[in-house]
Amino acid sequence: MNIALRKSWTQDEFFSWAQSQEIRYEFDGFQPVAMTGGTLNHNRIFGNLFTGLKTRLRGGTCVPLGPDAGVETVNDAVRYPDALVTCTKFDGGAHKVPGVVVVFEVLSPTSGRIDRIVKVREYAAVSSIRRYVILESTSVGLTVFERGEADEIWRTTVLTAEDVLRMPEIGIEIPVTDIYEDITFPDQEDAQV
Repeated sequence: MNIALRKSWTQDEFFSWAQSQEIRYEFDGFQPVAMTGGTLNHNRIFGNLFTGLKTRLRGGTCVPLGPDAGVETVNDAVRYPDALVTCTKFDGGAHKVPGVVVVFEVLSPTSGRIDRIVKVREYAAVSSIRRYVILESTSVGLTVFERGEADEIWRTTVLTAEDVLRMPEIGIEIPVTDIYEDITFPDQEDAQV
């Protein structure tokens, strides 16, 4: 029995192909991987986070970018986190962001394994990334991976509504309550009945 093996794609092939697609894809280093849509709470959490980043970073050298900004990780993979911050100048026509310092992923019901396992390792392999923040989308909660230097292993902290997300590498802080402002979760609605 003959089984045809698929040829791995290059980043250039991926970028060329992805621009003509109606849905979004990431590149796992071998082939495109479809990105699923999130919930409305996912979108609102992203919006609150991005507003907090943009407001606090305005006028400085670091800039936040949204979900269409690519991060090159291991084996030429290109990930599109919900948000990221870079303090490096970049070409606006480029497909990948250089010098990414902080990465944010808002969990979707189907993205947990990838965001909590695969991307933790991939982002750890990027020497410029100092902080990786995973934001829950079904309750208030952040898992924060941080390190001072590229060769250090991640230190992990869990934050809840009473906490503040401190990001000294970009010189800002955001209260967790700001990120989850005006968001009600289904279990909270049941408790109010």
